[in-house]
Amino acid sequence: MTKAVISATGLYTPPAYIDNEDLVKAFNAYVDRHNRQHADEIARGERDALQPSSPEFIEKASGIKRRHVIDRDGILDPERLCPHIPERANDEPSVQCEMSVDAANQALEAAGRSASDVDAVIVACSNMQRPYPAISVEVQEALGIDGFAYDMNVACSSATFGLQAASSAIISGAARSVLVVSPEICSGHLNFRDRDSHFIFGDACTALLVESEDRVEPGQGFDILGTRLKTKFSNNIRNNFGFLNRADEDGIGQPDKLFVQNGRKVFKEVSPLVAETIHSHLDALSLEASALRRMWLHQANLNMNQLIAKRILGRDATTEEAPVILDEYANTSSAGSIIAFHLHQSDLTSGDMGVICSFGAGYSIGNVVVKKR
Repeated sequence: MTKAVISATGLYTPPAYIDNEDLVKAFNAYVDRHNRQHADEIARGERDALQPSSPEFIEKASGIKRRHVIDRDGILDPERLCPHIPERANDEPSVQCEMSVDAANQALEAAGRSASDVDAVIVACSNMQRPYPAISVEVQEALGIDGFAYDMNVACSSATFGLQAASSAIISGAARSVLVVSPEICSGHLNFRDRDSHFIFGDACTALLVESEDRVEPGQGFDILGTRLKTKFSNNIRNNFGFLNRADEDGIGQPDKLFVQNGRKVFKEVSPLVAETIHSHLDALSLEASALRRMWLHQANLNMNQLIAKRILGRDATTEEAPVILDEYANTSSAGSIIAFHLHQSDLTSGDMGVICSFGAGYSIGNVVVKKR
């Protein structure tokens, strides 16, 4: 049976970034203005005063120090607190297409491939700019790829679910080379007026080139030893934005049309579920957790990752075993575990094994066990 190999990766990082100090300054200015405007209602107990944030609170709660974003000025404007990303004409490339092409070209160059070598494109991310035509088909056209393409969304697990789909296409013979691209513009659905979540997300785009093993040179890339997917419905992470919103005007502009979560429940429910999924997957592959040289975990929360890694290994993991990139990138949804994989793989040698694992809304968990060729 043909094996699937991750032959190369790519990463697009927006040049603009916002550190915690800048973000807090803008948020607290908004809080001060809001509390002044509603001082009488607050004094009468008819409205709660908004509470300011702090860089120390953000880092303690999440491990995040800064995040890269498509637009900095709009987010840091206390009157706006939202990125400013102008709409483009239909004959111009979309923002997600531009991000995807950049990351995809990096992966192709790293693998020594051209667009003519690719059979399919999967754009897998939490939010698409539009329902149709598919962003993936636009990316396919922009790269000059002959074949097929489709979009998929499994929230923060989109990239690993896309990786599983690409692997299946290789194994079945439907394709010999597949690009999985995750253009995450998370700042677009983040509520920058919410103290508990305004710091969580950043923007980035990753690309994975997945090929049949006969096309990849020995020693290049990672064999995909197995994939494991799991979903379980939960409302604890939700975004109600959609094409039916206009059918009820009362919902337009409401906070639930942006990112909403019950963080404590997510932490409590998802952490053991992720560890259990990884353990059962390793058992199915007749592997021990001690065989893992690296765990590229979803980058949502430092405390959560440390707990999951400890449940897997039975001890605290080192930063080499479970690398962290959310201090620099924040949560980039499905791109997070792939950014960690992209940035923390060069030191591995032939035979080293690791797991790429993402988890998030759905709930959804995507698990991919790989071995350095």
